[in-house]
Amino acid sequence: MKVNAYAASELGGKLENFQYELPETGNEQVDIKVHYCGVCHSDLSMLNNEWGMTQYPFVPGHEIVGEVSAVGSEVKSLKVGDKVGMGWYSASCMHCNQCVDGKQHLCGDAEGTIIGRHGGFADVVRGHWSWTTLLPEGLDMAKAGPLFCGGITVFNPIVLSGVQPTDKVGVIGIGGLGHLALKFLKAWGCEVIAFSSNPDKKDQILKMGAHQVINSRDPKELEGIAGSLNFILNTTNVSLDWNSYLTALAPQGKLHTVGAVLEPMEIPAFSLISAEKSVGGSPLGSIALTRKMLEFCVRHDIYPTVEEFKMDEVNEALAHLEEGKARFRVVLKA
Repeated sequence: MKVNAYAASELGGKLENFQYELPETGNEQVDIKVHYCGVCHSDLSMLNNEWGMTQYPFVPGHEIVGEVSAVGSEVKSLKVGDKVGMGWYSASCMHCNQCVDGKQHLCGDAEGTIIGRHGGFADVVRGHWSWTTLLPEGLDMAKAGPLFCGGITVFNPIVLSGVQPTDKVGVIGIGGLGHLALKFLKAWGCEVIAFSSNPDKKDQILKMGAHQVINSRDPKELEGIAGSLNFILNTTNVSLDWNSYLTALAPQGKLHTVGAVLEPMEIPAFSLISAEKSVGGSPLGSIALTRKMLEFCVRHDIYPTVEEFKMDEVNEALAHLEEGKARFRVVLKA
């Protein structure tokens, strides 16, 4: 089958029309006709080979929403015409301890949708049936794409860390990831503190559900909430004064990062020891938790705030994101 896509032929290159052949659909595989695909900062990181694993020509796109166009002979859970989504992972081994324990996102042999294969900036993308998630009734497809990466990335830590509805929590960085974390935690029942370095976003952040916005560059504002937060989620990918955030935690509080901070994080041991505080991190989430997140979104009418571009405007969309102009996620429409 011939696939029409957009690919970069070199590091940091512009995306251009690209065609490639897919073999016959495998027994356990599903083909998805792409309707929408989110544009994630990870697409930029891969485009620029920041993680040292990009292969060119490179077709980005791992926040895919569309409909099933073909299924393999062993696929029982999906049929042609079903509305589905697929995120960062497109397959996993299904036999390691992590997979059989329902933690497929921790599989050592998991297949990344844009790692060593072509992604969703295309008319068709292929994946294993298990990672092809049926959309719940009532989900808005035009806004659902970013939930399959950005959404599950920030939803997983809430469950993983045992966040309670009575907790007072913080979110560092109200961008593509952080604004979704804010919406989830508000619906969870928490009192939510937003840490932002951009005062121009304050009114918008409050409208999205934050109870308070703190200027992350003002030490006095950080000192004012010392010892009060049960959970802080970092969504930024830059080095920060981590001890200031550890100080903001209540006893037994947790600082959790999903932002890919490339430099070592300086964590003073006594800031953890003195009040049984902890630091953790996580990738996306399991197949089952992704389904639960989607149901949660439908129940509480939670969607990313998106800006829509046409698929053939992909380079403009990437530039918009790279320049920090996205408010707050970018979606391509096929």
